[in-house]
Amino acid sequence: MSHAFDLHPGPMPGLPDPALDPQFYAGVQPRRLAAWVVDVLIVLAAGVPLALAFGLLTLGLGLALFPLILLGVGFLYRVATIAGGSATWGMRLFGLELRRADGAPLDPMTALLHTALYTVAIGTAVIQLFSIGGMLVTRYGQGLPDLLLRTAMINRPSD
Repeated sequence: MSHAFDLHPGPMPGLPDPALDPQFYAGVQPRRLAAWVVDVLIVLAAGVPLALAFGLLTLGLGLALFPLILLGVGFLYRVATIAGGSATWGMRLFGLELRRADGAPLDPMTALLHTALYTVAIGTAVIQLFSIGGMLVTRYGQGLPDLLLRTAMINRPSD
């Protein structure tokens, strides 16, 4: 697949070049979607019981916070797993990981920023559509958080 444009001012020298090492980017988008589904299921499995328990403890009043509890669980899950291994559990299941432009795994601050940008994108339909579009047309297959932070999703190297 040939990508028409790249929003970066230059190459990302620490990452494999998609033209020279396409195996690092082959099949990433559909597996990224599958990983996202797994991550959503993990967040629901942890967040729903927590939110229900909080609702019971507050005699139902806490159920009003149900969406915020799920959002918080998802945010903490993404930050912790990406900071701890440059991939969520869903990404790891499908052999994917996020890397910075210098090729390094994401550090805790970059994981926090990536998750914050992801949260804004996922909560805003238009931004999310642009993010998905970026994954399909940019050279490194990057969504908006990736473009802004100069990160990319790649197939996990065998090191």
